[in-house]
Amino acid sequence: MMHSDELRALQAPLKERYREDPESAIVTLKAEGRLGENLACSVDTGRALVEAGLHPATGGSGSQACSGDMLLQALAACAGVTLQAVATAFGVTLRSGRVLAEGDLDFRGTLGLAKDASVGFREIRMRFELDADADEETLDKVAAVTERYCVVLQTLRSAPPVVVSRGAMDR
Repeated sequence: MMHSDELRALQAPLKERYREDPESAIVTLKAEGRLGENLACSVDTGRALVEAGLHPATGGSGSQACSGDMLLQALAACAGVTLQAVATAFGVTLRSGRVLAEGDLDFRGTLGLAKDASVGFREIRMRFELDADADEETLDKVAAVTERYCVVLQTLRSAPPVVVSRGAMDR
């Protein structure tokens, strides 16, 4: 288990470099999906190849990952990692915990059946269940700081511009 002083020591040189050279803090993350057979798209996560397909509510078999589920999984993963880092920084020992993310979709939107039905999540809810050596007030602070610094959560909330283009494939 990492302690707060270890985390500070690990991050201190990075923070110093980013203060001195703010441009060095900007990193472009990339993802690539390869179109496959039967309405599938494979995404290399760096650890495994995930094949995404239609959700059963839109005609999929359920044997492939659903991109909506993957979005919620990314949120839960980011919040979980952030929460552990924040707890470590606060000196809070987490014995165990879960991050639960769920969202409501009206599939009439993505199927083009109702113009008033949104394409995308109507609402996303996230909850932390923690067993820790801290009082409720401290855990509330850990949760609030996690919420503030969770990249995926803040990206969903701030809805940055997304530029979509079409062009020749790189070979």
